[in-house]
Amino acid sequence: MTEPETPVRSDDPPAADDHVDAGAAEARIMADRRAKLDALRADGIDPFPARYERSATVAAVAEAHASLEPGAETDSHYRLMGRLMGRRGHGKAMFCDLVDHTGQLQLMVTLDGLGEDSYGRFRDLDLGDWIGVEGVAICSRRGELSLRAQGWELLGKAIRPLPEKFHGLTDVETRLRRRYLDLAVNEETRERFLARSRLVSGIRRVLEEQDFVEVETPMLQPLYGGAAARPFVTHHNELDADLYLRIAPELYLKRLVVGGLDRVYEIGRNFRNEGISYKHNPEFSSLEAYAAGMGYRQVMELTEQLVHAAVVAAVGTAQVERDGATIDFTPPWRRMTLREAIIEHAGIDAFELGDDELASWLRDQGSDPDDHPWRAQRIDHLLDRFVEPKLVDPVFIHDYPVELSPFAKAAPGSDGRIVERFEAFAAGMELANAFSEINDPDEQRQRFLQQRQLAEAGDELTEQLDEDYLRALEYGMPPCGGLGIGIDRLAMLATGASSIREVILFPARR
Repeated sequence: MTEPETPVRSDDPPAADDHVDAGAAEARIMADRRAKLDALRADGIDPFPARYERSATVAAVAEAHASLEPGAETDSHYRLMGRLMGRRGHGKAMFCDLVDHTGQLQLMVTLDGLGEDSYGRFRDLDLGDWIGVEGVAICSRRGELSLRAQGWELLGKAIRPLPEKFHGLTDVETRLRRRYLDLAVNEETRERFLARSRLVSGIRRVLEEQDFVEVETPMLQPLYGGAAARPFVTHHNELDADLYLRIAPELYLKRLVVGGLDRVYEIGRNFRNEGISYKHNPEFSSLEAYAAGMGYRQVMELTEQLVHAAVVAAVGTAQVERDGATIDFTPPWRRMTLREAIIEHAGIDAFELGDDELASWLRDQGSDPDDHPWRAQRIDHLLDRFVEPKLVDPVFIHDYPVELSPFAKAAPGSDGRIVERFEAFAAGMELANAFSEINDPDEQRQRFLQQRQLAEAGDELTEQLDEDYLRALEYGMPPCGGLGIGIDRLAMLATGASSIREVILFPARR
């Protein structure tokens, strides 16, 4: 039997360039499909059954029969479940496309194979309907692996028509607001989110191999902390108390290290009441991990391992293409101090310039130093504007001003001005942030008080003094390295997405 060339898609909605009223056309299609629903129910057929047991996925069938020769048949029987997404042929035989979350498989559906009644009902299906199909694996004469149908069930009637396959769902706003449609018709979207899932699994494997314990900490917190960010605030009626959606789980995870869980991690959502951009979403996913005995140099090595494993798990290679460049996440990565990075990419030694000289230089570059009134903020601005966009290959930038890092240990020999902190960058984006964590409660209290002074002077993004966290440190915390990795940004890099919205299933929209 030979597959026909021309698809039959009489129930497709009109393409964008058709001179018809798309709304009226869709209403006509929906009315026709509802009539089919009524007919099915009148015949005693439930168009929305409660269950169906499949025996395999499309990918499993494809893997099991990858070497099948054209025209070959097997006695391997399968029960599959998916959407009907294409149909070709007429008369006594059809070839159809069944799509599940793992891929697409051709169905060979014949009058002889199903019988007259079953075949007639199958012909009356609409594209987008969910079906269960059972049959045997074969390879068509054209060499395409297929399932020769021996029986089928309707599992979920699609009342609305899906977007027309050959034009696809391309409108960005529709894709983001109706992600279910995007996933249903765009294979690239499905693969991107499957890759993201594999990426997270890769991270978990590395951490579990190194004896980290996965935990959960509060998302509703009486005090927010662990990052320089504005929180979302809500109110608990029974407690009559304001609570904050967490901006980071850091302080709770370090409490667990105090309690003796000396290697802990959490993968979860954080919430920051800030702007939206191609690399920012108000809620986002991160990994935070803390390991007793590690300093920030050892955490650099852990970061390399985690990111490398995540990217390989997601896309099968450590090398990804982005904006015409090949980015290789294979360890080891380059390491440079923040001072060295600013000298190399901005052309000035900001750590040696006086405050007035630094302000003058920023004005010459078109930046208003009054937007960044504190010296440490100006250095951070140099990193954001002049360094970060130029960092294509993975790199660690380390040793930051103390004002920017209230939880990081002071670097030896720096008179407390520089701390043991690094950030990891690639493709012009920050991927990770890490410290040698302060475990001296008195030093931590002084850092909190310094943050309070900055807040009183007008800095809105400062840490709140957390007395319970200080109390926990007073019970004793061992040397500890802490790490945060942005899952969404890492997924962007691994999958080639140009915006964070493309790797978050339901991103924030206006």
